[in-house]
Amino acid sequence: MSFRDLSLSPAVLAALPSQYHAPTPIQQQAIPAMLRGQDVLALAQTGSGKTLAFGLGLLQQLALSSEDAISLAKLTAVVIVPTRELAAQINDVLAPLSKALNIAQAMVCGGIGLNEQVAMLEQAPPRLLIATPGRLLDLITQRLISVNQVKHLVLDEADRLLEMGFWPDLQRIVQAMPAQQQRLLFSATLAGELAEKVSLLMPNAQRIEVGEQNQLVDAIEQRCYLVNKGSKAQALIALLKETFPQQPALVFINARDSADALAKKLNKAGIVARALHGEKDHAEREQALLAFKKGEVRVLVATDLLARGIDISALPVVINLDLPPSAPVYVHRVGRTARAGMNGVAISLVCHGEMPALAAIRELTGAKLALEHLEGFAVTDKPASGERKRPVRDKKANRRRMNNRRSNK
Repeated sequence: MSFRDLSLSPAVLAALPSQYHAPTPIQQQAIPAMLRGQDVLALAQTGSGKTLAFGLGLLQQLALSSEDAISLAKLTAVVIVPTRELAAQINDVLAPLSKALNIAQAMVCGGIGLNEQVAMLEQAPPRLLIATPGRLLDLITQRLISVNQVKHLVLDEADRLLEMGFWPDLQRIVQAMPAQQQRLLFSATLAGELAEKVSLLMPNAQRIEVGEQNQLVDAIEQRCYLVNKGSKAQALIALLKETFPQQPALVFINARDSADALAKKLNKAGIVARALHGEKDHAEREQALLAFKKGEVRVLVATDLLARGIDISALPVVINLDLPPSAPVYVHRVGRTARAGMNGVAISLVCHGEMPALAAIRELTGAKLALEHLEGFAVTDKPASGERKRPVRDKKANRRRMNNRRSNK
């Protein structure tokens, strides 16, 4: 099948970059449904081409409505994503297509001055807006932007947006938009407990699934090594120097403070590394990500900020220094490698205390994830027995004893 078989207009086909030869399975199914005006819930593996799946469908519909002079001056399509890094990536992918089709496009997100973004929106009112929830809600609440003409709403990385942290903001944004609009949800994973929220947003959506949910592409080789908790940093350095010499790697870690400390250790060991997490300001995050993409930094140590949707081309290695506490996050992390038909390796360094997390990942993905021995790193830690070394202290009883002693003095 070719893109020509998807009922895309000659203008959209002409705007497609030359590297896109044939539509991926999710594009083959989602684009026709979008062009029919249906609401769509699309679930597909990471790296399967979801951005173009909704991007081409949106741009086609916006291009067809461009003959209406009134619509040209109105915001008619909004894409909402959980992080500014993902917003920037989608903006970069769609911008050349939008420009070729003469469709005004803009991005708004936190971490950038509000006044700066308002000035940008006033100077060039967009028809297609890519936004993070918090900043979009700010603009709507302060009446700095109008969403009452929005006809197409996309939620990318929908499972994250439907979680409690984003859900209240998302509800308020949707309430400010017209009740009648096309709604599109795209994600690699979607937990069963989110089904009620999906049905509230789009009760009649066409569900499209490509591959099994929570499964990773076959091109990813997954390995798990059992190591002592205190040996993880040194084991990582050994892997980077001996197993993957000179190859760029994305290393995931759970705590922000630990990300900075690990980056320092790697640099001290002669491995050029940068840390990337939510406490970094917008400029720092952009610089770190750009330096990694350009090869100026060999290792990027990141929290789960980058687990969602970031597309780093030709990334050969992803390493979990810590297993994520949520099993679906593992799918998003590991999916940063082996994208666009390439191969990749995903390594997890596991200590005894992470066995429950590993069991949850095995159950979710169906992968065996056998624990291997890492040469030079003998495991001396003992599995947790589940018993406390000391009895739980009764703090109230302790205070009563102390008070009795004072009263007897």
